[in-house]
Amino acid sequence: MVSRHKNILVAVDGSQHSEQAFDEAVEAAKRDDAKLNVISIINDSELSTSAFSFSKIYAAEKEQVEKELLKKIHDAANKELDNIEPFVELGSPKEKIIEFAKDNEIDLIFLGATGKGEIRLARIGSTAAYVVNHAPCSVTVIR
Repeated sequence: MVSRHKNILVAVDGSQHSEQAFDEAVEAAKRDDAKLNVISIINDSELSTSAFSFSKIYAAEKEQVEKELLKKIHDAANKELDNIEPFVELGSPKEKIIEFAKDNEIDLIFLGATGKGEIRLARIGSTAAYVVNHAPCSVTVIR
């Protein structure tokens, strides 16, 4: 039996894999008549340590991410998906994805196999691997 999901989360960061994950998540949400939560996490470890610089860079980054998420909502609406909600978070992407999934009763997560920070994978580990191992629900990793 194919399970029907009601609350889907997709993490986007502008990478090719996350764009593909978004497309797959839209199709799954349409198929299951589910709500699609789109999250973009601003990685606080990549921002400046100066308080003034941090707030200025964060504000600019958040504005850019919000614009990208509005485009995602428009793209989803063009694919006949209306039940979509964007979220912008600040923190560790892997931890924020898990926290969001637990706090919002997510029953399926989509994310790209690698993101914009793929060069750092050897040093800090894979967000995708962390999410797969810690998620409270099923995870679909897109290549």
